[in-house]
Amino acid sequence: MAFVSVLKKYNRSFWIANTIELFERWAWYGFFMLFANYLTGSADMGGLEFSQEQKGLIMGIGTGILYFLPVITGSIADKYGYKRVLFIAFVVYTSAFILLPHFNTFTGVFVMYLYLALGAALFKPIISATIAKTTNDETASIGFGIFYMMVNIGAFFGPLVTLIYKGQSELIFYISAGIVALNFILLIFYKEPDRVANTDSIWESIGKVFTNIVLVVKDFKFLLFLVIVAGFWTMYNQLFFTLPVFIAQWVDTSAVYNFFHQYLPFFSENYGIAETGQMEAEFITNFDAMFIIIFQIIVSTVVMKWRPLRSMMTGFLVCAIGMALTLATQNVLFTLVAIYVFAIGEMAGSPKITEYIGRIAPADKKALYMGYSFIPVFLGNVFAGIISGNVYGGMSDKNVFVKQEVAEKGIQLADGLTQNEYFTAAAQKMGMTPAELTNLLWDKYNPSQIWMVILVIGLAAVVALFLYDKFVMKGKRQ
Repeated sequence: MAFVSVLKKYNRSFWIANTIELFERWAWYGFFMLFANYLTGSADMGGLEFSQEQKGLIMGIGTGILYFLPVITGSIADKYGYKRVLFIAFVVYTSAFILLPHFNTFTGVFVMYLYLALGAALFKPIISATIAKTTNDETASIGFGIFYMMVNIGAFFGPLVTLIYKGQSELIFYISAGIVALNFILLIFYKEPDRVANTDSIWESIGKVFTNIVLVVKDFKFLLFLVIVAGFWTMYNQLFFTLPVFIAQWVDTSAVYNFFHQYLPFFSENYGIAETGQMEAEFITNFDAMFIIIFQIIVSTVVMKWRPLRSMMTGFLVCAIGMALTLATQNVLFTLVAIYVFAIGEMAGSPKITEYIGRIAPADKKALYMGYSFIPVFLGNVFAGIISGNVYGGMSDKNVFVKQEVAEKGIQLADGLTQNEYFTAAAQKMGMTPAELTNLLWDKYNPSQIWMVILVIGLAAVVALFLYDKFVMKGKRQ
C-alpha cells in the first residue's frame, strides 16, 4: 500500500500541472508523430515530399532549439511568474498550429516550426518545475512516473485522433490547436507553487542565465552528465524521426491490418489503408505510448528505491536494444515486440533524468535548473536530425533506392509524378507489384543496417554513464 499512501501526499497544483501536461502533449504528439511522414510523404497522401535531409534539418534543429530555449525561458518564468508565462505560451502554441499548415516550402515550414517551438519552450520548464516543487525525495519517483504517464496518455490519444484525418493536413494542425487551447481553462485553476520573486530586469535575468551556463560548463561532473544523456536522446528520438518513415517504407503491417479487420474493424477502417491492406505507420509507432500508459506506474514502483543513475543505465541499455531491433526487420510483429522492449527501457530511464536533476537543483532555482535538463535533449535532437536525415537518406531511404534502380535499368518515367506514383510506375516497368519491388530493394540495398548505428549510439551512452557513476560520482546516492 506504499503506492496509495504516496498518492495522498500530492497537492492540487501537482494534479492540475499534470492535466495541463496531458493536453499539451496530446496537442504536440497529435501532429509530431505524423510530422516526419508529413514532411517526406507523397503529395497525393498530403505530404510535402521534402528530402530526408530536409526533414532532418527541420525536426533536428527546430526541435533542438525548442529544448535549448528553456534555459532562457525558465529564467523568464522565474521573473514574471509561471501563470503569466504559461498564458503567453498557449497563445503562441495555438496560433502556430493554425498557421503552420499554410506553408509548404522548406523555408516557410522551418520558420513556422521554430515559432511553434517557442511556445513549447515557454511551457516546458514551468510544468517540470511545478512537479519538482510539489514532490520531495519520498514522492519524487512516483510523482515523475505519474508525470511521464500523463505525457504518454497525451502521446497515445493525440495521434489516434489526428490519424483519422491524415489525408487532411490542415485539420490535423487545427485539432492540435483546439486541444492545447483547453489549457486556457485549466490555467484558471492553476496555483503557482512557492517562487522567490526575481527583481532583476529581463536583460539582467537573461545575462545571469548565460553566466550560469558558464558555471555549468565549469561544473565538470554536471556537464559530463548532460553530454552522456545527449547520447540517449539521440537514440531515443529515432522513435519520431526515423521509425515512422522506416515502417511506412519497409515494414509489412498486413498481419496487424488483417487482425483488426477480422476482430476490431474500427481500427482497420480508421487507421488502415484498405487499398494496400496495411496499417498506418504512426499507428504502429503509437504502441510505445500505449505500453507506457499500461506499465509506467508498475515500472516506477519497481525502480522507486533505485539510485537514479542505476535506473538510467538499465533503462538506456534496454532502450538501445529495443530501438535498434525496431529497424531490423520487415516483420511487424517483431517490430511491435521491439517497441515493447524499447518502452520498458524508456519507462525505467527517462523519468529518472528529470528526477535526478530536480534533486540536485537549488530550491529557489527549480525552473532554471529544469531548463538545463533540456540541454542534452537539445543536443540529442540535433544529432538525431543528422541520423534521420543524412544517415537514413544514405543508408535506408526507399525513395533514393528506387531512383537508383530506375537509373541502373535505364527506365524512363514521366515527369511530375508523386512519390507513390513514381514507385508504382517503376514497379510496373519492372513487371512487379509495389510489394515485390520493396522486397527487391530490401534484399539488394540492406536498409536495415541502420539498426547498428542506433545500437552503437545507445551502448556508448550506457558505457559512459557506467564509467561516470563508478569513477566520477563513485556510486553516491545521487
